[in-house]
Amino acid sequence: MRVAILSRNSKLYSTRRLIEAAEQRGHDVHVLDHLKCYMDIASHDPAIHYRGKELDPFDAVIPRIGASVTFYGSAVVRQFEMMGTYCLNESVAITRSRDKLRSLQILARAGIGLPVTAFAHSTDATSQLIEIVGGAPLVVKLLESSQGKGVVLCETRSAAEAIIEAFRGLNANFLVQEYVKEAGGADIRCLVIGNKVVAAMKRQAKAEEFRSNLHRGGAASLIRLTPEERSTAVRAAQRMGLNVSGVDILRSNHGPVVLEVNSSPGLEGIETATGHDVAGQIIRFIERNAKPGKTKTRGKG
Repeated sequence: MRVAILSRNSKLYSTRRLIEAAEQRGHDVHVLDHLKCYMDIASHDPAIHYRGKELDPFDAVIPRIGASVTFYGSAVVRQFEMMGTYCLNESVAITRSRDKLRSLQILARAGIGLPVTAFAHSTDATSQLIEIVGGAPLVVKLLESSQGKGVVLCETRSAAEAIIEAFRGLNANFLVQEYVKEAGGADIRCLVIGNKVVAAMKRQAKAEEFRSNLHRGGAASLIRLTPEERSTAVRAAQRMGLNVSGVDILRSNHGPVVLEVNSSPGLEGIETATGHDVAGQIIRFIERNAKPGKTKTRGKG
């Protein structure tokens, strides 16, 4: 197969592993910087150009779209869909998962466990927001946050009020969530491919830090999932419409709760912690499913 990987940097671990896994199975792999793609949006013959040339057809596209360029990156994926190319994660699913508020509403509608979450625009609602999530300590999270950035733990009510007012002063969109103290600064990253969790790791925050992201010094280790956790991760990924995703779960007193569903999960931490060939499993999934015109949305939405 002729495969395109949409990535800003071919030297990133995840991109390199996908290249290696695809080439080992005899595929022709090309890495495209999606920000350098430009599109001919024509109903009769849509096309994508790259470095001055129109791209030849691909059998499959693997999007690795960073959160900061979701708008343009998803537009490139949508153009591939219009051309009938199979995209591992489709544009609608990517944008759906990147919108934290929308994704939580979708998961809540499906009855999937979530931390108690509040959202408001009015400056008059600060006290009510805090009360909805059970008071301090609580977490205030920017909707555009990623890798733990823009996520603040407020240990007192006065601190929560100050952070909320500060974010409002910046015209920032944010969520207020309950702090799941019993998780002990740890979460679980489940790597879901299709309808199966293929790898899982526990991420433990470093001392005096509540964010367990590996980018912030968190430590990764192997973990055994419960059947409920495994089912929750798969259901969350399916509700987002993602074929490959990283589902982040907390262990709470009332069962597993989903923090986020990531459409471009990093492979380094989970492959290192588990020893699983996740990149190879992604390529094998594409081999089984990539067919011309199989894209569900065909660029719609």
